[in-house]
Amino acid sequence: MTTLDTPAAAPAVPVAPPSAAVRAWRTLRSSRAATAGLAIVSVHVLIALLAPVLTSYDPIANNANQALLGPSWGHLAGTDQYGRDVLARVLYGGRYAFGVSIGATLVTLLIGTIVGCAAALRGGWFDEVLGRVLDAVLSVPPVLALLVVVTALGTGPSVIVLAIAVVYVPQVVRVVRGAALAVVPADYVTAARARGEGTWPILRREVLPNIVDVVCVEFAMRASWVVLLISSLSFLGFGADPPTPDWGLMVAENRTAITVVPMASLAPIIALATLVVGLNLAADGLSKAWGVDRVREGF
Repeated sequence: MTTLDTPAAAPAVPVAPPSAAVRAWRTLRSSRAATAGLAIVSVHVLIALLAPVLTSYDPIANNANQALLGPSWGHLAGTDQYGRDVLARVLYGGRYAFGVSIGATLVTLLIGTIVGCAAALRGGWFDEVLGRVLDAVLSVPPVLALLVVVTALGTGPSVIVLAIAVVYVPQVVRVVRGAALAVVPADYVTAARARGEGTWPILRREVLPNIVDVVCVEFAMRASWVVLLISSLSFLGFGADPPTPDWGLMVAENRTAITVVPMASLAPIIALATLVVGLNLAADGLSKAWGVDRVREGF
């Protein structure tokens, strides 16, 4: 009986792991919530960028002859008590919301991520002292700390960014530190330390790439809270200065005339609500797809 020679199996060709961008794209495609949230946020970004094209009205120019007008073809959302076009102010308000909130969130995430990773890597007395400082800071109600900073330093975008950092950096530090502590005992971190690498190179090359999912979820989650917080400050009179087209300020200015021109208050509320929903959907979708536990806190 003749036996046929079985061909030798071809050697396995090593396949390079997908890049972080590819993994992120696959994650978004696998999560309907994240896709829907990012779509809503993308629409808001597009509208904010195209605001000068979508409306010809000046969002800060007063026109007493056009005050408190209802919706019409000339003013689709009506006008406010100063005769300013409501739709124009809502469109331009997206620019202020994104500019300040995204800037504040980036600063908060940058500081919190670096400090949290450093605490996990260094350990020892540095981690202990930092933990006690964070406990003391977190014992202060966030809104109270925010109002103290704003009252002491005044208003303006830079002050708001600083106030947001004071409120949220301790929370980000704790979340990132917890994620980094799961990476620090890994063999590749131990090998990097054996090679004599310092804290910063290890943090940048070994730790950060392995907690990027946690940082991305934190960014989406904190961004939604920061948008609400900034609008709340403006509503209370501690945020944007008039006549800045800010959604919270618009609600505060027009709440007394809500029975006359309801769209002057409802339009910014709808814009704010949809943006926060979009950011929350993105954060929830990313956290579920990546298996990251979100820290459900408020401000």
